[in-house]
Amino acid sequence: MTDIPKEGKLTRFLDFTQLIDMASECVGGKVLFATDDFFAPAENLIKSDSPNFKEHEYTEFGRWMDGWETRRKRIPGHDWCIIQLGIQGIIHGIDVDISYFSGNYAPRVSIQAANLSEDKVGEVPPRGVRTGAAATPEEFAVIAKLKSNTWDYLVPMSELKLGNADSSHNYFLVNSQQRWTHVRLNIFPDGGIARLRVYGTGQKDWTASDSKEPIDLAAIAFGGVCVGFSNAHFGHPNNMIGVGKPKSMADGWETARRLDRPPVLENDENGLLQVPGCEWAVFRLAHPGVITQIEIDTKYFKGNSPDSCRVDGCILTTQEEEDMVRQKWVLPAHKWKPLLPSTKLCPNQNHLLDSLTLELQDVITHARLTIIPDGGVSRLRLKGFPSSVCLLRTGEKPMLRFSVKAGFRANL
Repeated sequence: MTDIPKEGKLTRFLDFTQLIDMASECVGGKVLFATDDFFAPAENLIKSDSPNFKEHEYTEFGRWMDGWETRRKRIPGHDWCIIQLGIQGIIHGIDVDISYFSGNYAPRVSIQAANLSEDKVGEVPPRGVRTGAAATPEEFAVIAKLKSNTWDYLVPMSELKLGNADSSHNYFLVNSQQRWTHVRLNIFPDGGIARLRVYGTGQKDWTASDSKEPIDLAAIAFGGVCVGFSNAHFGHPNNMIGVGKPKSMADGWETARRLDRPPVLENDENGLLQVPGCEWAVFRLAHPGVITQIEIDTKYFKGNSPDSCRVDGCILTTQEEEDMVRQKWVLPAHKWKPLLPSTKLCPNQNHLLDSLTLELQDVITHARLTIIPDGGVSRLRLKGFPSSVCLLRTGEKPMLRFSVKAGFRANL
């Protein structure tokens, strides 16, 4: 077994639950193996919705439970399962949710992780229907090739605490800057877990990027993350840079209605609403680069889309970002450079827009979406070229030349 790390210091993400759940089935997370699924299969661990309880429902194996629950162990050892992350990257925190498992939750857990290439994982047989079953000797033999008992520990053996019956979360802060692709959940010795949330940020291998096609530099799967916002009453801005197409209005960023709206609304000469206020969200790009295309999707926001929006970009160091977080993003106006001017938006529609970057020719590290006056956006895509790729392309396409501020080139 590998050494168990000491307790880590607080990471930059003070509330890691606002990050993406990299193990969730909705981003491609998958259970590869579980020692036992007698009462309820391990696939329940990575459901995207919250666990629920059906008091009078039973299966042929016992009470129906919305989680992973193993039989009461009567042989040596403990139960464990392996999950392939849907988004590969840096893990900042973990939530072991034991809601509704009041009399049969696992007393202790530990969590290990590994960074494995596809060829090293090999072919793992599909699990199929698992309720009432335990892993076969053949399945143990296949999964043994991964040597998961030697993986690094993110969470050492820890006791789980039962909270409210319908909301019982156990949060663990992870102090690691490594990239992970798989996690192993160990329960000691047996029992039930409702959900396993693995919160973090994606990390892309930028050396494999195709320099001829623009890429979404803000994508959460690649490492983009929201680092500040004015309001998130109905949905967090991280939803906008999520994986795939939006699934519903809940899968987007939506603010409360601003109370400073004028009693009677009027347009200016350009057809934009004349209102005093706005809402905003700031994103750190997955990689510094030049934004050439902007996609703003208001799908599902039919009666509550913004009237208009604009997008600005800037360059910030890590220290400057931390200062801005403390100052609630009161950034000097000259720092921001326009990527998209004030643009009218339509409800329930995907807007494909050209960035002003082709004229400004600037690399940015952060982008700010401002919506006027309020409302909801389902997806934001900031497509362009990573800075290193742009450097290679300057001779090929002069239109993509850009300037880098003094002292920043060394950080690219």
